Amino acid sequence: MRIALQNFTGGEVAPTLSARYDLARYRNCVSCMENMLPGLHGDVARRPGTRYLAELDGPAVLLPFSFSADAGQNFALILSHKSLRVADANGLVPGLEPLATPYATADLLEISHAQVGDVVYLAHRRHPLHKLIRSDAPAGGYAWHLQPVALNTSLAAPAAPTVSFQGTAGSYSLRYKVAAVDANGRVSLPSPAGVVSTGRHPSDWVQGNSATVSWQAVEGAVEYNIYREEAGYFGFVGISASTSFSDQNYEADIADTPKEDWDPFADGNNPGVVAFHQQRMVLAATPAAPHTFYMSRTGDFENFRKSRPLQDDDPVEYQIASGSIDAITWAAGFGDLLLGTSGGEYKATGNDSGAITPASIAITAQSHWGSAGLAPIIIGNSILHVQRHGARVRDLFYSLEKDGYAGNDLSILAPHLFEGHSLKQWAYQQTPGSTIWIVRDDGLLLAFTYMKEHDIWGWSRHPTAGRVLSLTALSGQDSDLLLLVTEREVNGQPRYFLERLADHWQDAEDISEAFFVDCGCSSRQPDPSATVQGLAHLEGCPVAVLADGSPVEGCVVTEGAIQLPWPASRVHVGLPYVSALSPLPLEFDGPGGSSLGCRRSHGRCILRLHRSVGGKYGPSRQELYDLPFLPAHWGEAVSPFTGDVECLPGGAQESSATVWLVQDSPLPFRLSALVLDVDFGEG
Repeated sequence: MRIALQNFTGGEVAPTLSARYDLARYRNCVSCMENMLPGLHGDVARRPGTRYLAELDGPAVLLPFSFSADAGQNFALILSHKSLRVADANGLVPGLEPLATPYATADLLEISHAQVGDVVYLAHRRHPLHKLIRSDAPAGGYAWHLQPVALNTSLAAPAAPTVSFQGTAGSYSLRYKVAAVDANGRVSLPSPAGVVSTGRHPSDWVQGNSATVSWQAVEGAVEYNIYREEAGYFGFVGISASTSFSDQNYEADIADTPKEDWDPFADGNNPGVVAFHQQRMVLAATPAAPHTFYMSRTGDFENFRKSRPLQDDDPVEYQIASGSIDAITWAAGFGDLLLGTSGGEYKATGNDSGAITPASIAITAQSHWGSAGLAPIIIGNSILHVQRHGARVRDLFYSLEKDGYAGNDLSILAPHLFEGHSLKQWAYQQTPGSTIWIVRDDGLLLAFTYMKEHDIWGWSRHPTAGRVLSLTALSGQDSDLLLLVTEREVNGQPRYFLERLADHWQDAEDISEAFFVDCGCSSRQPDPSATVQGLAHLEGCPVAVLADGSPVEGCVVTEGAIQLPWPASRVHVGLPYVSALSPLPLEFDGPGGSSLGCRRSHGRCILRLHRSVGGKYGPSRQELYDLPFLPAHWGEAVSPFTGDVECLPGGAQESSATVWLVQDSPLPFRLSALVLDVDFGEG
């Protein structure tokens, strides 16, 4: 029987699915996809290597700083024990000293972050809310500052004003308060009340009656708001740019009153979650109220002062009542405000789907899977989150039929990648490939290709020589950049590196530019040389080498350098890694019944390759044969090959016989289709 496999977007699935050929996705899935990435057109290609950027002094966690689409405005924040540094696509930003932080190593993965403009807010339940501020440095470049967030800060309140009444005196006490306003429109707390006891109620004023309010100037104030007591409230009556105001019997607006201090995060009640929604900062998951979220005043993120009575732009406090205490684990603005808790997922809107205000808010449960503390990822019209125990990935998207949010378990076909593990951090690399990169608790790097509108989703594994500890994605010049923190053993000692996933090898590039080594460096010299230096970070390590497009074996880094057997101009050196692909066994229902259990072997097979060099094939991972690629001229690199290559995998007849394709050289490998001739024998 002959079969063509030309769509690998289903990714790697669990061994327990090897008999589920009734599934529509069976033909798109494979039993092993290691260090390979499915393409959006159905092909599968070797992942790029990683470039060494810098050595770190210990474990670290990366957070993104993304100001705009301009690549030069995006950075990675490197948080290590009590320290913060800044990196860009080329490594640590020179000239910047580490900033002191309150976060120990054990705190780092629990930090929730949210950015607005040049400010990144950092929330952690064991530490007060902090913010990292980027500003222009006097000598050029940028300066970075980390500081605690002081909520409800403003100008000082004015002293009690002096009030005098003009006209026929009475026995009514007129009471006034004054608040200072700065150039940014921030209003101070009100002054103590100034009183004149010989006034008359404004409803009794006649021509010639007025009240003059005077006060001392407040430094930094550009104007002042004046309030008069009416029915127990101090209502707004006017504005003055000077230090006096004449009340000509203006109506006191008791819907606009002075602000009162309110800080729900005092006394160590620190929020563990931060986000932004509808021009408000959202804080949640405090130790005292883990199921409650708070929203700042509209447009004033660090202001939680309230009015009396409450106004629409006042801060919001809401406790999710679900029958149990469900701690909020994440919040995300996604049209609606979506909230993940340990027991379910909720949607928060204003009444009639309007803006959320203190008097207009509705909370609706969307699902009851429960969410882990990993911040969700928004992709197009979907939001992805990790299920409560940290080992399942689900999506949420608006369903017109449900008039709410529905979702799927995206890890259902690959439980072997998650059982007994948890997911520690993830990042979305939109281009190229629409890939979510995930750090597993044991340091294994997972990749999830996801494009919902085309029903593309599949998992792959990406082991490397060491462990991946953290990652983040930044917007680059032509595509998104993935930065990683890795732990690798060098000369028997653990060392920590900042690395960047290399750019995908482009069709227009020469084979000498192919970069398929990990923690690697490139050397480009106008005059060929047999010595490659600058490799001290890999001292004593056997390395993979591509010299002018040809692989070199047997090199070991000694005193920070390697010696090539011939001089070369373009050399890539790094740790080797292996890419492997193996399809699921061919199964079907025929005239004689199911093929399950039938012994089979593979005859002539055809690999349709795209710009590939090298690679191996065989009936098992232990029995492999080289693909027959030769250079056009002896002594030159093999040119990338596009077309069909025939091979005979061989192997004995087995009920689960399959084919293995492996690339263990620092060379590209991209498969468009795999045609298999399968000979079935007796069951």
